Amino acid sequence: MKELLEKRLLWVGGKGGVGKTTVAAALAVLAARRGKRVLVVSTDPAHSLGDVFDRELGDTPRRLLPGLDAMEIDPDAEVDAHLARVTEQMRRYAAPEMMAELERQMRLTRQSPGTQEAALLERLSRLVTADDLDHDLVIFDTAPTGHTLRLLTLPEAMAAWTDGLLAHNRKSEELGRVLSHLTPKRGRDVATPFDDPEQDPLADLDERTRDVARTLIERRRLFHRARRRIEDAEETSFLFVLTPERLPILETARAVEALEAVHVPVAGTLVNRVIPEDADGDFLRARRAQEATYLARIDAEFGHLPRPRLPWLPTDVQGIEILEGLADRLAAEGF
Repeated sequence: MKELLEKRLLWVGGKGGVGKTTVAAALAVLAARRGKRVLVVSTDPAHSLGDVFDRELGDTPRRLLPGLDAMEIDPDAEVDAHLARVTEQMRRYAAPEMMAELERQMRLTRQSPGTQEAALLERLSRLVTADDLDHDLVIFDTAPTGHTLRLLTLPEAMAAWTDGLLAHNRKSEELGRVLSHLTPKRGRDVATPFDDPEQDPLADLDERTRDVARTLIERRRLFHRARRRIEDAEETSFLFVLTPERLPILETARAVEALEAVHVPVAGTLVNRVIPEDADGDFLRARRAQEATYLARIDAEFGHLPRPRLPWLPTDVQGIEILEGLADRLAAEGF
């Protein structure tokens, strides 16, 4: 598992409440200890990364240790910034008397399903594709598994939506010309039609149509670049955290299958909160007997993946000193 900390991007995910934030923070401490320049990023709206480090975190990186920065992305702030950009763009074309209705629609859009995820995905995509970050490793402490899977599959949904919007807007012949140029010339090795460096599909459009089309195309291009980087096993790994209990096992199995089906590299599972051998008492002995069946199930279910374990600790994990100790345990497990 040492190679995980040699990647460019490491995603730490799993069911809510299994300790993935703690694991992400401890891995960041371990990587920084080894001389890496690390940024650990929380994307979960219910932020707890700052609580684990016992530090106030915000939307920009804060230095916590030599070589270790942390930040918590605020999805609501991302939505506000995104809608402000859209409103400003539309202001250039809408009649003054339409602005009040436009702003009302933007307020309604803010509460629409998927708006927060779309804005968050755009911010994540910019982090994933940035080549000018001052960090060797970016660790993403992701939201619960279902949310993460939606974020990773949203590029396809957004691409389909963009195609549909362009394809069905037949009111403008100019947009029809955009469609006629979306296919790369024969023989060019480009990942998507929008990546063709020798073709400008917007050259003949009027300013308004060109502006809208360019916004759509640039966002789609961004999502495709991010997706290709996430799929690149040389740069990216995904680590699932679970506990030896029925529901986390079931959800993790579904998530691993879903990510592997879309070629996202899954590096392993980390089994957290395993009852220590020296824990005593009848209650814990009974719990350990039940846990043994779940550990065997984990070995059977995820036999093709590494499965390091962390013990159930006697105290909450809060503060860098405890995280340093947890980093030692991770190192002992092969990280």
